[in-house]
Amino acid sequence: MSSSLNKVMLIGNLGDDVKMHHFDGGGCIGRFPIATNESYTNKATGEKISNTEWHNLVVKNKAAEICEKYLKKGDKIYAEGKIKTRKWQSEDGIQRYSTEIHVSEFNFLNTKNDLNTDNNQENIQQNQPSNEINEADDLPF
Repeated sequence: MSSSLNKVMLIGNLGDDVKMHHFDGGGCIGRFPIATNESYTNKATGEKISNTEWHNLVVKNKAAEICEKYLKKGDKIYAEGKIKTRKWQSEDGIQRYSTEIHVSEFNFLNTKNDLNTDNNQENIQQNQPSNEINEADDLPF
């Protein structure tokens, strides 16, 4: 028996506002990029190296509407989902590919004061990170 797993967990900042696409029949999707950053010191040169990786996130229906309402460029989000690759043909006849994260769960990581505050926030979980993740912390592996 063979098993496999397609699961992605990301914490990053939105590179743009949520772009909505509405469909006949009432469904919708939201798309937005997030950036994840990592930095380390090159031991040979002492130079600090920083890398930014961009991820294209896709949320559907009610989740898309919530993201559109409460997220804006620069906001921090935790997102969990799976990697999917879309293939299409461009207008010039070339096969194109796009790798996306189809989000199944998310949490907004901005502080409560940073979010639009209205009385009905549709039971959104708001988390405040206690501190940044540091690879030097005590990890079990």
